[in-house]
Amino acid sequence: MKNFNIELKWAAIFSVISLIWMYVEKSLGWHSDAIFKHQIFTNLIIIPLLFIIILTLGLREKRKVRYNYSMTWEQGLICGGVISVIICILTPLLQYNFAEVISPDYFDLAAKQLSERGGTSLKSAQDIYNLKANIIDAIVFNLAMGIVTSAIIAAILKKPAPKN
Repeated sequence: MKNFNIELKWAAIFSVISLIWMYVEKSLGWHSDAIFKHQIFTNLIIIPLLFIIILTLGLREKRKVRYNYSMTWEQGLICGGVISVIICILTPLLQYNFAEVISPDYFDLAAKQLSERGGTSLKSAQDIYNLKANIIDAIVFNLAMGIVTSAIIAAILKKPAPKN
């Protein structure tokens, strides 16, 4: 387990920042009147940027501490993949906290706003906006985003071992 301390650290940092960001979203009204902004800014901008930053910092630390400043693409991909999997393991807890503590009315409001825009019935909107669907979507998105981002960052940060 000692070999994964860096990955645990950066997954925890990602989760804490995500939790703080959820409170920021709520304070901006993105969980009530401006739910559409939540979907645009958080899903398309903030979360991808957070993945890029966290995975870059995590892979750089792993390269420095564990691999003595050299790292192959495969080592970087594995490190980023482990960070991503740990984030996915923590995701249900974060989403539960979001739905029960931070914004208990979010899913009802989101479903209502979607149905009022005429895109679907209220029942269909409720099938889209609920805790279970949100957890599944977040896990799938986080894993896919984490692996793809890890592959790209590992390619950028790879550094061969010095030749003796």
